[in-house]
Amino acid sequence: MQKVVIDKPYSFIPPVMSRFWVTAVRRILPRQLRKDYGITDVECIGAEKLKASLDAGHGIVIVSNHCRPCDPLILDSLAKKVKRPFNTIASWHVFMSSKVQRFLLPRIGSFSVYREGMDRESLKCAVKIVADAVHPLCIFAEGIITRSNDRMVNFMEGPAFIARAAAKQRKSGKTVIHPVFIRYFFEGDLRKTITPVIEEIETRLSWQPQVELPMHDRILKIGDALLTLKEIEYASGVRNGTFRERLDALIDGILTPLENRWSEGRHDGDAMGRVKRLRTAILPEMVNGDLTDAQRAERWRHLADVYLVQQLHCYPGNYFENPTPERILETVERYEEDLKDIARPHFPMRAVITVGDAIEVDASRDRSLNADPITMEVRQRIEEMLESSKLHRRHQPTGTDIV
Repeated sequence: MQKVVIDKPYSFIPPVMSRFWVTAVRRILPRQLRKDYGITDVECIGAEKLKASLDAGHGIVIVSNHCRPCDPLILDSLAKKVKRPFNTIASWHVFMSSKVQRFLLPRIGSFSVYREGMDRESLKCAVKIVADAVHPLCIFAEGIITRSNDRMVNFMEGPAFIARAAAKQRKSGKTVIHPVFIRYFFEGDLRKTITPVIEEIETRLSWQPQVELPMHDRILKIGDALLTLKEIEYASGVRNGTFRERLDALIDGILTPLENRWSEGRHDGDAMGRVKRLRTAILPEMVNGDLTDAQRAERWRHLADVYLVQQLHCYPGNYFENPTPERILETVERYEEDLKDIARPHFPMRAVITVGDAIEVDASRDRSLNADPITMEVRQRIEEMLESSKLHRRHQPTGTDIV
């Protein structure tokens, strides 16, 4: 389990934007993107739309998909293009991962949010940033890293709420949301880059290398094996059904007893809503420190189960029906990350950032609709960009006979 939950008292970390540190980080960023994430090129499309909103003095919220850990770093290319650094909301655990990140992130515009409870200071800071209209505020509306560039999970309504609250505070000028979609293209040798990962996972499963199978089938076989192992662990047997049906049954089978234990039997909402509710219920006594070693160990086991659900939720059930090089690569990366908590970089990757038209946000919301209309419109625009961005592939990578 990655360290996405911190069992310490939360303290808000505000942004302290520094031109010096923004410039310093930009000097080393290309090297870091290549070394840690395999990114060799970043292209911005539609940056003039964001620049027009900045020139007009609008309060701006940028809402983006979040398929890779490097997304916040990639978006700095857009910030550089429009000559205005972005403020970014980031989960508190990101700041707590190292002293360097805790020092550096606020100085390049990031500030914390506590995902396991109501963070009024973070919300107040976000609204003020948008209302002041000095820097755009960037929010990843999915709330998690999905590792799925062709699919998005449910959007949070926070960006629309923040934009409306800022619109109320502003005495003049518009408040807008710019939908943004980040698309990644792998431009190397697909077979060459994934074969070592596949062989390592097969070894971890105590298998002989499955070289007699086509690579496509080897990947599917590994996925079935990993799912089967979890079914045996949590359900004492392999279930019938499609891959998606088995995933959903496993997720519900993990969450239901936890909800009976921690959430008074409440089972409503999608998987990520249920995950957040459980973390919010499990964590407070761990933070307070009034637990025995056995009680704390139990809670960590349950948090690990909740983290597993989050990872399972991000597996698209039909991702291999029409596989692209990137879908295959993402699936292999997800396998490795779930086994080792980290996935190795693959070279070369090209990122394309597409900026959508501004969506003006009023201070009030239409309460006659169950779903937030602004959130729905933002998602629709990003889904349209998801489809159109596929046209920006420059060339087919080699080794794609496995597709």
